[in-house]
Amino acid sequence: MSKVYSLKTVQYMPISLEQAWDFFSKPDNLKDITPNNLGFVIRSKHHGPRMYAGQVIEYTVSPVLGIPLYWMTEITHVQDKQFFVDEQRFGPYSLWHHQHHFEAVEGGVKMTDIVHYKLPLWWLGDLANLLFVKAQLRQIFSFRFQKTAELFGAWPGQKVDVQFY
Repeated sequence: MSKVYSLKTVQYMPISLEQAWDFFSKPDNLKDITPNNLGFVIRSKHHGPRMYAGQVIEYTVSPVLGIPLYWMTEITHVQDKQFFVDEQRFGPYSLWHHQHHFEAVEGGVKMTDIVHYKLPLWWLGDLANLLFVKAQLRQIFSFRFQKTAELFGAWPGQKVDVQFY
């Protein structure tokens, strides 16, 4: 059986909690913080302008050799201006559970992402994680960090830190 992996990123932004929530609670903004080379496209026709618990969002993404993959997530939990959780229902992972936490701090907002993921195909999935999945996730979350800093301003002295467990 393959392992469940996790990653965590923390980013501080010099904006209000309301501004952060307004941006990150709109599914359409996800494309703006996803690297172009992933070919990320939202396919849902009725996913709504703001997230809500029970919302289903469909995408295609091309993470390997430009081959498009279908991915469906459900927003399973939403606590206004505090956190939301998206979980894969169909897609490339055996498990994808992504928590997005927001906390007002002096001078801005602390945003924490925690992802638990598992790959299919037992030891082959573990090998894929070692060979490229972990590096690709690091690249995706590093891109998000940098893009978010471009959009909202950088927090003095903070650098990208994607931690894997």
